[in-house]
Amino acid sequence: MIDRILLFPYTLTLAARDFLFRKGLRKSVSAEVPTICVGNITVGGTGKTPHTEMILRTLLRSDRWAYSNIAVLSRGYKRKSRGFQKVLRDGSAATFGDEPLQIAKKFPSVTVAVDRDRIEGCRFLRHPDELQTDKKARRCMDKDLPAADIIVLDDAFQYRKLRASVNIVLVDYYRPVHKDRLLPLGQLRDLPKRLGDADILIVTKCPPYLDDWEKMKWAGYLGLSNYQAASCKGVREGGKQQTLLFSYIGYRDMLPVFEEEADNRFVYSKRLVLFSGIAKDIQLRNYLSDSYKIVKRFNFPDHHKYTPADIRTLSHAVRENPTAVVATTEKDAQRVVDTKKVPDALKERLFQVPIEVNFLSDNEKAVFEATLLSFLG
Repeated sequence: MIDRILLFPYTLTLAARDFLFRKGLRKSVSAEVPTICVGNITVGGTGKTPHTEMILRTLLRSDRWAYSNIAVLSRGYKRKSRGFQKVLRDGSAATFGDEPLQIAKKFPSVTVAVDRDRIEGCRFLRHPDELQTDKKARRCMDKDLPAADIIVLDDAFQYRKLRASVNIVLVDYYRPVHKDRLLPLGQLRDLPKRLGDADILIVTKCPPYLDDWEKMKWAGYLGLSNYQAASCKGVREGGKQQTLLFSYIGYRDMLPVFEEEADNRFVYSKRLVLFSGIAKDIQLRNYLSDSYKIVKRFNFPDHHKYTPADIRTLSHAVRENPTAVVATTEKDAQRVVDTKKVPDALKERLFQVPIEVNFLSDNEKAVFEATLLSFLG
């Protein structure tokens, strides 16, 4: 009972907002070009960035979009810059945000931009000439970009003023929505019924294999009936058909964070110092522990900005373990590079672990690509 009382103000706020949008009392608009929204209803940790990268790879492989101008629009969480900004690959995580910078570096043919106002951001991406005259773009550092033909919206599911062409909603396998609660007592930032607004649901961070029975159980947890594993489709109450898929995280060979100073021999060490600022590092730890003995582990808050004190802590761990390699995530690597006075002893042994997401079967991958492209026309 006390839980319901504590959650009532937030629940009421979300319910009122949802009612206004559903009844058309608050307006939502579509962008001039197709848009793909990647989002969730929980606070962080569902894998939006690697799934955004997977979507970009899908578009770049497709006959329809491979030769088009593809753009990604993000809020740029915790960035210092203001307004619309094109993300520069040689820029900093502090200026643009760690995730947009990571995407920009990995996809040089894709325009990556940040703007808290997603409607404004889509307008500038579609009509970059307006950056030269619009007062709202006066802070924009680089106004040279092609007009976007399609835009991937990173973490925009709660930005309901902009109506996406297709909504992809992610759910963490280890944080099932039906067992969670709204903030502040849980990690849900939106009403569970909003899962019904998704066109494609993806259960992320799964074990590499799930049988059809467990997939059907998940479909039930998410409010789907008549789920068919072969078609990857189920039906919500009211008759809406949704696609439900399951993905897992795959890790790739470690890459140096500081290429010029790196000593690749450290990769072959048997000892490892691990640090990260992500919601959960359990899968990364499990992967690395297959090849290394993790002698030190530092778990910082999500999107942590590294300080000289943090660098001193890591350097102390290196002195205690002089043969160990130091590993972190791609996102953390973007922020560490921003930190001043990283000593050479740390630079030479500091490596990042790239990740990418994969579906549990070739059939699911084919269904995802066909379904996504069908929404885009």
